[in-house]
Amino acid sequence: MFLLLQTATAQVVEGKDYTSLSEVDHTFDMAGDDIFGQRFPSENFTYKDKITGVTVNALTTSRHSNSKMYQTHPQWLANGEYIIFSSNRTAKEGSWDRQYYAISTKTFEITQITTGKGARDFHLGWHKNVAYRFKNNTLIEIDIEAILKDVDHNKVKTPEAYEKVLAKVPSTIKPSGLGIDANETAAYFSSKINDEEQAIYKTEFKTGKTTKLVTVPFRIGHLQNNPYVSGELMYCWETGGDSPQRMWLLSIDENGTVTNRSLYEERATDWVTHEVFMGKDKVLFHLMGHLDRLKVNQTGIYSIDLRTSKLTFHGQSHVDGGYWHCNATPDGKWIAGDTFDGKLFRINAENPDDTVLLTQGHRLLSVSPFSKEAHLHQSISPDGKWVLFNSSYLTSNDIMLVPLMGNFKNTK
Repeated sequence: MFLLLQTATAQVVEGKDYTSLSEVDHTFDMAGDDIFGQRFPSENFTYKDKITGVTVNALTTSRHSNSKMYQTHPQWLANGEYIIFSSNRTAKEGSWDRQYYAISTKTFEITQITTGKGARDFHLGWHKNVAYRFKNNTLIEIDIEAILKDVDHNKVKTPEAYEKVLAKVPSTIKPSGLGIDANETAAYFSSKINDEEQAIYKTEFKTGKTTKLVTVPFRIGHLQNNPYVSGELMYCWETGGDSPQRMWLLSIDENGTVTNRSLYEERATDWVTHEVFMGKDKVLFHLMGHLDRLKVNQTGIYSIDLRTSKLTFHGQSHVDGGYWHCNATPDGKWIAGDTFDGKLFRINAENPDDTVLLTQGHRLLSVSPFSKEAHLHQSISPDGKWVLFNSSYLTSNDIMLVPLMGNFKNTK
């Protein structure tokens, strides 16, 4: 059995008992011990943005690399009570190991919810307080709600006690990337076939069956399921930069017929990036504007209707390079867009002139995407009230929250 925290021992120095403060030293400099279920004190810090006057909430402030999950995937547990993030706070020096952690939206205490090697391709449940991941070729479901309850009662079991095996993928397949069906009945992932081809597979939870859906002659990246439509997912032609045709949509109808098609037919002067679902029928994306050759066309944030292919322009920032990442409220009415120099804006999806600066200063040294400062990768909460993002304002990478609506001093 794993213990939540080390048992407090008497710490009496020069006649004074410091036992009650025995965990204070865990606040900023963790010992590097990978302990499943251990809890860290709140690192929460609030400050007023110097330009907008908004209160920014820094959820992490430690001397480690703390990062929210990529904006294509859910960030909050289904019950909204915890935000899940990754960190190297328990990695040994020189190690790239990262674990996943749950931070309470009420107390801001942090709990370690994974352990060991290979904690990647982590996907939270859309409707259940669980996570899905691969352990080698075994697909498992992790009961995060049970972990957190046992931590509260100091009764943490072994990691395996919270895992449910859903399927075993054939050893000839090497799963990469992970999407979960909107109904939480199947997982989708990609795998390399050879140096020229990759494929997308579906694994059903009920039967454990794995089926190849499509093979393409390029590297597959950013695979993400439509959170609202079962059997529909988006992925991209991944190059690490520009690609000939970035966005692709795959769907499976009720008869099992697979349709695979490109989204937004690109021109040679287009650079598409950071696509995310915008409600059940739209995809939000960027036409990058950071290079002279890209400015031949109107750049900025766009959405495309998946059913009609209608294209809508949602504005472009006047900051050098323009917008970079994007996300939208579940109802599609508001968009959060950021710039290379770390400004975060709220944009009215129906009126790009209605744009408000939420917060700034989160990439103080950057005027292009090619720097080591944090990528904001902003996500809007399921209730549409908060924007969660990465920041280099305090350290190299922290996680912060800012309200989407409110009274802001500066509107541009």
